[in-house]
Amino acid sequence: MDTQKRGNYNSGEDFVLEYGELRFTFNERDFQERCEQAAMKLGFVRGRLGESELEDLVNLAVNGEIPDPTSDLGEHVNDCWPDLVGPAERSLVHWLRRLVFRSAWLDQRVKEGELDVAFDAESQSFAYVQPERDGEPIELAQEPSWGRVAYLPR
Repeated sequence: MDTQKRGNYNSGEDFVLEYGELRFTFNERDFQERCEQAAMKLGFVRGRLGESELEDLVNLAVNGEIPDPTSDLGEHVNDCWPDLVGPAERSLVHWLRRLVFRSAWLDQRVKEGELDVAFDAESQSFAYVQPERDGEPIELAQEPSWGRVAYLPR
């Protein structure tokens, strides 16, 4: 039985996500980039965001709302709120947090040697693979799409 304790992801002390015994800490830039990547993966944003848009997106991920928007993205979130909120497992906030956490969890598993990253030439994408299982790719849960209420910068 493998009793090795897994390490916690740490890139700084600006933001903290905890799940069970895991505590992941992020510096501001790392957290912003992970939030932006999560929003793109969910189809909620298309392309890179400006500083004020990133500020609102991080505020949404951290606080679960944007009471005082500083950008068009924040205004868009508030305008579309009924379409973004719902049962906890279906809300945009839940999925942003989940994907930020998942990306850090995967990166920590790579750092600890449990996973590798491989390029799949057929799909032209990268995948996480298990070195102890002959490079078998891991299956990640499919995330929902918020493309129908996507933020489109002006």
